[in-house]
Amino acid sequence: MEKISEWIEKIIQWEEWSLHFLWLLIPIILIYMLISDLTNKAQTIKRNFPVIGRLRYLLESIGPELRQYIVANNREELPFNRSERSWVYASSKQQNNLEGFGTDKDLYAAGHVFINPALFAYRMPEDHPNRKDPYFVPCAKVMGLYNKRKRPFRPYSIINISAMSYGSLSKNAVQAMNLGAKMVGCYHNTGEGGLSPYHSNGADVIFHFGTGYFGVRDEKGNFSMQKMVELVEKNPFIRAIEIKLSQGAKPGKGGILPGKKVTEEIAQVRGLKVGEDAISPAYHKSFSNVPELLDFIENIAEKTGLPVGFKAAVGKMEMWEELADLMLKTGKGPDFITIDGGEGGTGAAPHSFSAHVSLPFIFAFTEVYKVFQKRGLTDRIVFIASGKLGFPAKALMAFALGADCIHVAREAMLSIGCIQAQVCHTNRCPAGVATQNKWLMGGLDPALKSVRFANYIKTFRKEVLEIAHACGYEHPCQMTMHDVEVGMGVSESTKTLFDNFGYEKTPVAFTSVADLMNCPYLGSPPQKINFK
Repeated sequence: MEKISEWIEKIIQWEEWSLHFLWLLIPIILIYMLISDLTNKAQTIKRNFPVIGRLRYLLESIGPELRQYIVANNREELPFNRSERSWVYASSKQQNNLEGFGTDKDLYAAGHVFINPALFAYRMPEDHPNRKDPYFVPCAKVMGLYNKRKRPFRPYSIINISAMSYGSLSKNAVQAMNLGAKMVGCYHNTGEGGLSPYHSNGADVIFHFGTGYFGVRDEKGNFSMQKMVELVEKNPFIRAIEIKLSQGAKPGKGGILPGKKVTEEIAQVRGLKVGEDAISPAYHKSFSNVPELLDFIENIAEKTGLPVGFKAAVGKMEMWEELADLMLKTGKGPDFITIDGGEGGTGAAPHSFSAHVSLPFIFAFTEVYKVFQKRGLTDRIVFIASGKLGFPAKALMAFALGADCIHVAREAMLSIGCIQAQVCHTNRCPAGVATQNKWLMGGLDPALKSVRFANYIKTFRKEVLEIAHACGYEHPCQMTMHDVEVGMGVSESTKTLFDNFGYEKTPVAFTSVADLMNCPYLGSPPQKINFK
């Protein structure tokens, strides 16, 4: 008992001493802050209002969080508002994603998308494939079929993962998406950082490379056909190859991953030395004009046997016109084209680029589509749409414009836990999605998040299909420019996509979903995964 009493007395004495020390420490800290602020030439507010002025910077630092969770309404935020994020979150968790008591969206606002339902919805036969699998919505076109590639590819899913690199995303995030893609039969675009082990868990893959040629480069940083062929031969789940010409977030601008971030694993994936800067120039070394691009595409397709296409943001149209003319003349061309809208955002970019350089999706896609349609080339190409299209109504609008597949990026990130903190460029992503910080990425469980990603894709496809059925169609590819109207404000009512953009979408050759299911080029079907 005496020892216990002694311990209690010591604790009391320690607490008293700590309290005195704390009271002494507070004025010391305040005096330090006062002197620091008075001598601060960089920040005027702190210098003019010492100590108190620090509150301004504190409020500024937590302002985004306050606005996101307290101030902003359901439809106010960008790039994705609360209602959009909530739909993704609820869908990924298989929670109730319905709205009660009507929509809170202003239906009379300019730009609102209206989809015109038929008087009688599509009646599904008893033996229809969607009776058994309501999530089965394959692409209506085949990549590489027109150009007679050795291994044509019909994507099993109309909704797929856009280009996001390992290095940009954490390994846990990439693995979660790939496992989820395997569960629902969608393909996974690698992004320009190379094919990592985390892209290789069983889903179909589109290998994507840019100006750095990561994963398929020689020692001098040039494109290596030998390495490309070896990569394809070793990894039969690679179903197509995509060349990055530019991206919506920062077209025409290169990038660099500092050497200090190039770990042994990233170096191996990208074909670099540990500690070497990973530089992506603003231009390709392998080609510099349209004829050379076509030759480059044909060479890769011939050596690998795979469909080859490219991804690009849209601005000046002269080279698109030249490309279409050359395709018509030579009979050669890309098997697919990904149109990346200027609203794309997984690549960190200067504000001047992300906000002003390249057209947003709807303007970009319509301009490019018309170029190929005028020359009768649309049947040769699988058109992939990218740029904030990860929601059913927006996706159906893209199909009505002429898209054949949809790529999702940030919406996929949201489905595995992204909270739209908008700190992707700082390596401090609190959700562990866009960071290489081991502690932060450790909070993202690939097994759990893969299921959530799969749920999001399944819900997305199911709702797209249900709306297509409401329009009287069996498949979204049957949507036309007259099926979608856009609000022009109260005074001008609405206009159809045809009225806005002045072309009729070329009908896609389609017989039935059952025929698509029996296609020999159909991508890998969903596969169950047993997590231990």
